[in-house]
Amino acid sequence: MSQDIIVEITLDAEDIDNEINAAVEKEIVKASKKKAKPASSVAKSEAIASAEQPKSLDATQIYLSEIGFSPLLSAEEEVFFSRKSLKGCEASRKRMIESNLRLVVKIARRYNNRGLALLDLIEEGNLGLIRAVEKFDPERGFRFSTYATWWIRQTIERAIMNQTRTIRLPIHVVKELNVYLRTARELAQILDHEPTAEDIAAKLDKPVEDVSKMLRLNEKISSVDTPIGGDSDKVLLDIIADNVGKSPEKKITDDDISSNIVHWLEQLNPKQREVLARRFGLLGYEPSTLENVGAEIGLTRERVRQIQVESLRRLKDMATQEGLSMASLFAVEA
Repeated sequence: MSQDIIVEITLDAEDIDNEINAAVEKEIVKASKKKAKPASSVAKSEAIASAEQPKSLDATQIYLSEIGFSPLLSAEEEVFFSRKSLKGCEASRKRMIESNLRLVVKIARRYNNRGLALLDLIEEGNLGLIRAVEKFDPERGFRFSTYATWWIRQTIERAIMNQTRTIRLPIHVVKELNVYLRTARELAQILDHEPTAEDIAAKLDKPVEDVSKMLRLNEKISSVDTPIGGDSDKVLLDIIADNVGKSPEKKITDDDISSNIVHWLEQLNPKQREVLARRFGLLGYEPSTLENVGAEIGLTRERVRQIQVESLRRLKDMATQEGLSMASLFAVEA
């Protein structure tokens, strides 16, 4: 089986169980056509794998020592204990779990250096083992270890997908993304360049836009609290431009325009100054409609409009002399 992480998670436990049962039966057929690997060879492989693990994992070594005393079950014992476990026998359930903890460790090691510590991988795999004990049907005729392997891989791969991503993606999105990533790996073996979205789209007969959108979900996300490095104690957030707030240049320009408007309003007569101030929210007033302004100062709507037009025309002349346009001052042009 491939050791690549291909997270293919179904939508509910029953679907997973059906898929696993079908896959396990296929594996049984394949296994029956192959010769059994000599016990000495298996022991040698496990010894080499153990030697390759870092010696500094004290907690891991302690755990491995503890589970090493649990004897493996024969095929007959698996059937016996699994039947009793399905009937609610807690002791049989515990025996099934403890006898297969080393299987979890063996599978978890395949996913080492994938974003989670080995002990975390083992912990997630143990959850899959427990689920396998609860779902295993001894009457199907295959070994429990073959069935449990699928559940263990499912839970480990799901944990890697959930815990190593800054933003968790929905299951159906992850499944679709994995199709594109798998295709990209296949194309990388036959092309003389890194597969592009166009290459993947052509291979899968998908729109390029859809492929590009999905591949962007796989891009690395950096925390804004990440130090920028060097001798600086600043983080990434300190050097990211604020695209929402005003830039210093924009703020200076706006302050300059506001100062000019106040100066120009002082050159209008009191009635014109009050109409514009109330109409556009200047000099401490809130923006208001022509009707409301007229009601507040005792004039008709039409008269307020006439004063506004006349006042804006005068302001336009003043702004033109300063090299500004009315569009930069008000939302209404004269």
